Amino acid sequence: MNSKTSLLKILPVMFGFFIMGFVDIVGIATSYVKSDFAGLSDSVVNMISLSCFLWFLVLSIPTGMLMNRIGRKNTVLLSFAVHVLAMCMPLIAYDFASVLIAFGLIGIGNTLLQVSMNPLVMEVVTKDKLTGTLTFGQFVKAVSSFVGPILAAWAAGTFFGWKMIFPIYAGASLVALLWLWLTPIRDIREKSTNISFRATFDLLRDSRIVAYFIGILVLVGVDVGMNMTFPKLLMERCGLELTDAGMGNSVYFFARTVGAFLGGILLMKYSESKFFTYSTYIALLGLVLMLLSENLWFILGCVAVFGVGYANLFSIIFSLSLKRVPEKANEVSALLIVGVSGGAVLPPLLGVVTDLFATQLAAVIMLAAAWLYMVWLTGKIKTKA
Repeated sequence: MNSKTSLLKILPVMFGFFIMGFVDIVGIATSYVKSDFAGLSDSVVNMISLSCFLWFLVLSIPTGMLMNRIGRKNTVLLSFAVHVLAMCMPLIAYDFASVLIAFGLIGIGNTLLQVSMNPLVMEVVTKDKLTGTLTFGQFVKAVSSFVGPILAAWAAGTFFGWKMIFPIYAGASLVALLWLWLTPIRDIREKSTNISFRATFDLLRDSRIVAYFIGILVLVGVDVGMNMTFPKLLMERCGLELTDAGMGNSVYFFARTVGAFLGGILLMKYSESKFFTYSTYIALLGLVLMLLSENLWFILGCVAVFGVGYANLFSIIFSLSLKRVPEKANEVSALLIVGVSGGAVLPPLLGVVTDLFATQLAAVIMLAAAWLYMVWLTGKIKTKA
């Protein structure tokens, strides 16, 4: 594969990571929905994340099985089609039920995409470039996540309100579908007849895969929790209005964008285990310091520190898992994406503790407590067994 051909194949795949980032709009969307519909508590509005991320638990393994039948590329194409449908829902009707349905469809589309996208990357790059490429994909996803709150703030000032973001996302998803469809990429269909729920869960006999799976569960739960909590934290601690507070998420995602970009370069040269360890402790520092001040710039600095630390952890865990069992890449991907259902588990709990203690600081403390698992995981990753 020459460099020109490789680039032509990599570009539409990387744009798929941009579409993958659309799911992160769920964070700021909860704040806008709570503002639009009076009487919704944090516990109720945080159910939006449940409607979205529950599908990662339900559909990840069936998606892996589907991918073995129709191929990785076709599964990604199907995911783009579901994204287009999801983005049309709030344009047809706008009430709390339609929002739940829309984000449910976004969750379904994103499940299909995340399960199939990482194995598809293996078809367009060599093994020695896999970690760096997956990290660069997370950089592209972070760019998408960074742009989302900015688009929502801009859209909030238009006639259609923040909902204007949905037709924009629908158009981008359609472009992604057509671009990948027109790109010739070898599409792998597994020949094994043993692909099943049992075969996928058999991977959990490997204690390291179990540790990585729980790591994904915690990572996504903390990420979605931060995404949903941070605007409300800024409103509570700094007295910001919703539109301004929502831009705080862009600071978080911008930091992740910078971190992923630098990580994509550094991981081509340096040890994954050391990089993971340093990143984990940097993120913990940001979380702890966030509790100590009501100064806007200090809090923004803390979330930026957390974002830089967080940026590369997902791709490192994914890469280590794929390298450990490369002959079962589809099953590994499906199992790990089940862990993305952490985004359905932790945010509702954050809503409960926030309502119970009447402060967003309770949510941040809970996020920091969950992060201690990532600290433990650094020791697991350092070992070779």
